[in-house]
Amino acid sequence: MSLLRQSFGQRVRELRLAAGLKQDEFADRCGFARSYMSRIETGGANPSLDAIEVLAAALRVSVRDLFPPA
Repeated sequence: MSLLRQSFGQRVRELRLAAGLKQDEFADRCGFARSYMSRIETGGANPSLDAIEVLAAALRVSVRDLFPPA
Protein backbone atom coordinates (compact mmCIF):
# COMPACT_ATOMS: atom_id res chain seq x y z
CA MET A 1 0.00 0.00 0.00
CA SER A 2 1.32 3.40 -0.97
CA LEU A 3 2.40 5.80 1.78
CA LEU A 4 0.96 8.65 -0.29
CA ARG A 5 -2.46 6.95 -0.47
CA GLN A 6 -2.38 6.32 3.30
CA SER A 7 -1.44 9.95 4.04
CA PHE A 8 -4.08 11.22 1.62
CA GLY A 9 -6.74 9.03 3.23
CA GLN A 10 -5.81 10.16 6.72
CA ARG A 11 -6.07 13.77 5.59
CA VAL A 12 -9.50 13.20 4.04
CA ARG A 13 -10.64 11.58 7.30
CA GLU A 14 -9.28 14.50 9.36
CA LEU A 15 -11.11 17.04 7.22
CA ARG A 16 -14.32 14.98 7.21
CA LEU A 17 -14.30 14.72 10.99
CA ALA A 18 -13.52 18.43 11.33
CA ALA A 19 -16.58 19.09 9.16
CA GLY A 20 -18.67 16.98 11.55
CA LEU A 21 -19.60 14.38 8.95
CA LYS A 22 -20.01 10.67 9.44
CA GLN A 23 -18.39 8.54 6.78
CA ASP A 24 -21.72 7.44 5.26
CA GLU A 25 -23.00 11.04 5.17
CA PHE A 26 -19.84 12.18 3.46
CA ALA A 27 -19.97 9.31 0.98
CA ASP A 28 -23.54 10.31 0.10
CA ARG A 29 -22.50 13.94 -0.33
CA CYS A 30 -19.77 12.83 -2.74
CA GLY A 31 -21.97 10.35 -4.60
CA PHE A 32 -19.66 7.48 -3.61
CA ALA A 33 -20.43 4.14 -1.99
CA ARG A 34 -19.55 4.03 1.71
CA SER A 35 -17.24 1.09 1.04
CA TYR A 36 -15.29 3.14 -1.52
CA MET A 37 -15.04 6.03 0.95
CA SER A 38 -13.71 3.63 3.56
CA ARG A 39 -11.09 2.37 1.12
CA ILE A 40 -10.05 5.94 0.30
CA GLU A 41 -9.63 6.78 3.98
CA THR A 42 -7.61 3.65 4.72
CA GLY A 43 -5.37 4.04 1.67
CA GLY A 44 -6.81 0.99 -0.07
CA ALA A 45 -8.21 2.91 -3.02
CA ASN A 46 -6.37 4.96 -5.60
CA PRO A 47 -8.88 7.75 -6.31
CA SER A 48 -8.87 9.38 -9.73
CA LEU A 49 -8.26 13.08 -10.20
CA ASP A 50 -12.00 13.49 -10.77
CA ALA A 51 -12.73 11.75 -7.45
CA ILE A 52 -10.20 13.97 -5.68
CA GLU A 53 -11.94 17.02 -7.10
CA VAL A 54 -15.30 15.71 -5.82
CA LEU A 55 -13.82 15.11 -2.35
CA ALA A 56 -12.43 18.64 -2.20
CA ALA A 57 -15.72 20.19 -3.31
CA ALA A 58 -17.70 18.14 -0.78
CA LEU A 59 -15.36 19.29 2.00
CA ARG A 60 -15.35 22.87 0.66
CA VAL A 61 -11.55 22.95 0.50
CA SER A 62 -9.04 23.25 -2.31
CA VAL A 63 -7.57 20.11 -3.85
CA ARG A 64 -4.23 21.16 -2.36
CA ASP A 65 -5.73 20.98 1.15
CA LEU A 66 -6.40 17.26 0.70
CA PHE A 67 -2.70 16.50 0.59
CA PRO A 68 -0.67 16.52 3.78
CA PRO A 69 2.14 19.08 3.98
CA ALA A 70 5.41 17.77 2.57
